[in-house]
Amino acid sequence: MKSLFVVLLLLAPALLKAVDDPPSTAALFALTLNTADGRAFALASLKGQPLVINFWARWCLPCRREIPDLTAVHAEYQGRGLVVVGIAVEEEGKRDGVRDFARAYDLNYLSLIGGLETSVHLMQALGNGKSGLPFSVVIDRRGTIRSSKLGAMSRPEMRAAIEAVL
Repeated sequence: MKSLFVVLLLLAPALLKAVDDPPSTAALFALTLNTADGRAFALASLKGQPLVINFWARWCLPCRREIPDLTAVHAEYQGRGLVVVGIAVEEEGKRDGVRDFARAYDLNYLSLIGGLETSVHLMQALGNGKSGLPFSVVIDRRGTIRSSKLGAMSRPEMRAAIEAVL
């Protein structure tokens, strides 16, 4: 019994480290998604930049409330290298609706259409096991997820997370 306890004590740091390791961003950087204007955009082109990736949908009320804050932090931090990317959890056939929505909400950051299946898989790969919306991840220049949140982020939460990666 004593030896089992010693083995568990020795393994505990490794087990805790595995739990604390952030999810990989490999699935994100492997994707090419379309913009709301129909142009292909390779997410690999964003490697090496601090990122806020936000999953949203037009029908999601908390997403609608969060978008003005994302727009504001994009304007505030883009000069320091931050890239904000909105991934619409919408199907490609809804492109016109997504584009019109982006215009109506004055989205000033990169808006991509993820499709339902691709978006759900990507959110899960990035740590959102519930696939709920909105969902945001903040990624540093090394491509490591530094923070994430399921649910709308407030502007102060956004600023704190962004300052940690700049």
